[in-house]
Order: sequence, then C-alpha cells, then structure tokens
Amino acid sequence: MAALSSGGAPWRRGWLPALQFVRRGSKAVTRHWKAMHFQRQKLMAVTEYLAPRPAVPPRCLTPRKERVEEEDNGYARLLRRQVEEVFRDNRMIAVCQYNSMPGEDVVLMRHYLRKHNIEVKFVLNEIVRAVLSQSKYKNLLPLFVARNILLVSPELKAKEMLRVLKGVPQINLLGACIDNTILSRQGVENLAKLPSLEVSQGQTVGALAVLPSQTSSLLQRGSAYLTALLDEHIRRLQARETGSPAEPAPAQSSGAH
Repeated sequence: MAALSSGGAPWRRGWLPALQFVRRGSKAVTRHWKAMHFQRQKLMAVTEYLAPRPAVPPRCLTPRKERVEEEDNGYARLLRRQVEEVFRDNRMIAVCQYNSMPGEDVVLMRHYLRKHNIEVKFVLNEIVRAVLSQSKYKNLLPLFVARNILLVSPELKAKEMLRVLKGVPQINLLGACIDNTILSRQGVENLAKLPSLEVSQGQTVGALAVLPSQTSSLLQRGSAYLTALLDEHIRRLQARETGSPAEPAPAQSSGAH
C-alpha cells in the first residue's frame, strides 16, 4: 500500500470524490411550552393596565363626520354654471327620464322640439344635484335618480312639448318647473289644457266690458221712460187746446217698466 501511495500517479494524491454524502443531525428542540408559574400569573393580572372609562359613554356622543374633500376641477365648475344659467334664463324646465333610443330618433325629436323653441339638455345627475341642493328648487331632487334630460324653453310651451313627447315613448315626463312653480306630470297636463294668455286676456276684457254696458243701460232706462211720459203729456195738452183728438202714444216695451 505504501508503494502504491508513494509511486502512484500525481493526480491521485489530491483527489476527492465528486459526490459526497454528509450526514447532518437534526437540531435539538430546546424550548417546549411550559405553563406560567402561578405567582407570575397573579403578578401579571395585578399589574395589567386598565384604561380609564370616559365621562360620557361613547354611544351618547354624536359621531364625527369625516369631511371628504373632493377635488373641484374647472370642468365641473363650468357644468354647474351652465345648469345655473338654464334654471335662471328659462321659464319652462321639464325633467324627463331618458331611455336608450336610436340616434336618428334623437335628432328627429330635437328637430321637432326646436321648431317650438324648446331645447334638449343632457346633464349629469351629480352636477344637477349639487346645484339644486343649494337653490330654491330642492324639491326637484327626487326626480334626478336615473338617466335624465331637461327640456327647457324661455316661453311657456307645455302643450307643444306634450304633443311631441306623445310620439316618443322612450322619453317619460317626470315633472317640470314653470314660472318658478314646481308641477307634477298631471299638473303639466292640466296646464296645457288651459287657453293661451292672449285668449284669457280677451275673455277677461270682454267680461269686464259687459258690466259697464249693462250698468249704463240700466241708468238710462229711467230717464228715457220719463222723457217718453213727458212727451206724451205735452202732446195731450196741445191736442186739448186745438180741439183735435190726441194720437195714441206708441206702446212701451216691457223692459222699460
């Protein structure tokens, strides 16, 4: 063996096997769960921190509302300003529910409404609700729930608007604000049945003109009857002086008595 080891090839002197098996022993578990000593348990219980109770129970305190600061951009301010101008510059503002419909029908509806000076405004509920909550039109807030549009006009065109909407079933009238008065759908329909302002003014003027004419005729009736009696009396006196028979006076109408 000595000869082999001393006379062997030089490459065998530092040779190690490519694969070595090394046995590693498992670590010993040095910590096991152990119950706390009884005296230490008593010490921990005595020295435990107890937070002081508040003077007022938490359920009696009003919850603090966290202020959510929303970023106000210029586009939102522009939309709110446009909505404010719509409610300020128009006498009739109708709120309608908008259901999906073809684009051609929308263009046709806007064309028919524009003939009567009625414009269609597509608005966002978030913008409109923010404007109405700070104005005198707060009672319109329950109408802005789904997708809505506004039909606005500087004139009172309720009858023409209902006539156009009758042929568009996708647009449902919910309510309106006419001359600063909030009306329901039934109220708008009742308003459309009323005559126009010019017709109402003509009827009022005619009714007022009848009363003075009747009063004038009643006041003149007595004097006319008295004049007729005096004329008849003078005629009879003249006939008696001349000796000729007096002509009979014309019969008086029954309305003169």
